Amino acid sequence: MKILKGRVAVVTGGAGGLGRAMAMHFAREGMHVAIADIDQASLDRTAGELRALGVNAIGVRTDVSKGDEVDALARRVVAELGGVHVVCNNAGVSPLGLAWENTIADWQWMLGVNLWGVIHGVRTFTPILLAQDEGHIVNTASVAGLINPPSSAMYNVTKHAVVALTETLYHDLGEQKSKVGCSVLCPAYVPTGIADSERNRPSELANPASVKKSPEQFAKEAMLQKAVRSGKLSADDIGAAVLAAVKEDRFYILTHPRIKGAIRARMEDILEGRQPRNPMSL
Repeated sequence: MKILKGRVAVVTGGAGGLGRAMAMHFAREGMHVAIADIDQASLDRTAGELRALGVNAIGVRTDVSKGDEVDALARRVVAELGGVHVVCNNAGVSPLGLAWENTIADWQWMLGVNLWGVIHGVRTFTPILLAQDEGHIVNTASVAGLINPPSSAMYNVTKHAVVALTETLYHDLGEQKSKVGCSVLCPAYVPTGIADSERNRPSELANPASVKKSPEQFAKEAMLQKAVRSGKLSADDIGAAVLAAVKEDRFYILTHPRIKGAIRARMEDILEGRQPRNPMSL
């Protein structure tokens, strides 16, 4: 999409981190913006910052794991902002753990936000964009959707699924001869609050008190928080990359070129029938 001014963008997980950065870049382009999140205070604050840029903006409390709430988000955006043109299915969480240590509650929470949130966004908003034969969808995956770091089974599973869903969406749109575009965002470490996403876990998906984290899991979480804080690119950098990809109709958004070596190594291991190498040691 070359012309964005006056159009409408929707960003889930939009009250902070990467989502907020995307929303701010869209607003600076003159787009009206709807942000969705479960943190009402942050929603109100970020929506005010967006309106201060001279555009219309609304914050809609939305649990993206629930299809009816995403449907309601779409209805409200169309009613209050007059339409939808760019959709960023961005909300995500990132608990860690050894593959056999993750509980059912862990899996339900991770799959609900990271995967079902994207599924609901695609299911709900794509027909709107198809009806007008114009628009762009950006699904946030991760480099963990292209490689498989240890102690991240749940995260890797959801992000690989988002990559697969988005690649398939691209082919499906192409077979329909649609002008609607799509992109998959695969960033590495970026200083955001995702490493602290446990604070937003729903109470009904909390682990029982009897479930204790292993010392290894505590250590991995500390390492993740340090890696996220030390990310070389900022959320604003990623927001700019997303804006550019939408304008250029570019599918893969790989923001950290150095990770391409690990991606290439994985592809080579598959094609050569080798045992998979640890991407964090390459």
